[in-house]
Amino acid sequence: MTESSTPLPDPSTAPVLRPALGKRALLLADMVHPFVYRESFPQGVPDVDVVLAAGDLPGTYLEFVASKLTVPVVYVHGNHANETVVNEDDRRVPPRGVIAAHRRVVEEAGLRIAGWGGAPRYRHGGHGQYTATEAKWGLGLLALRARRGVDVLLTHAPPLGPHAGPDFAHRGDPEITRFLERRTPNVLVHGHIHEYDGKKLEYVDEHLGTRVLNAYGYRVVDL
Repeated sequence: MTESSTPLPDPSTAPVLRPALGKRALLLADMVHPFVYRESFPQGVPDVDVVLAAGDLPGTYLEFVASKLTVPVVYVHGNHANETVVNEDDRRVPPRGVIAAHRRVVEEAGLRIAGWGGAPRYRHGGHGQYTATEAKWGLGLLALRARRGVDVLLTHAPPLGPHAGPDFAHRGDPEITRFLERRTPNVLVHGHIHEYDGKKLEYVDEHLGTRVLNAYGYRVVDL
């Protein structure tokens, strides 16, 4: 019997898998999902530890979810920056009962969560878009704030790689990728990329071991 000529896999090239966080999350992004926005919610939904909302969600929707669940709702804004509500004085204000994570590191449900909202600029105007310079400095400062490490990076735009969109408006952000390389969170949750773009809902970065999750619509995942 002769030895097989097929080479054995090189362990040094295998993905580094990050440890599980032991938490269950409800992920939301980019649409008001009818299964969530209903009178009987959260009936039929598994118990979760935290809600991670990845942008382009009306403030009233975020407040609705917070009113129905007893777990923290952590969010970042999207490129449409519509995460506001109208208060008693007819002014637009941030939604109440939820936690804004943009440019911050927050600790909720036993997780350290860094947040970065919006998307790379693709047209003039729009409060939910940012320039390459703003991303470099903003995410650089966020990485400094996250120097003790983070479990989750919550963004609206995707990083470079398999979840980057096919057009300029939905391109991946190299500065988000740079943050991943500097702080290697266990999980990245993003929105902005719709299911009809044909992307897989998640993948594991083969170099960092970070699990990248698209939150479009509604998902319950174990982190």
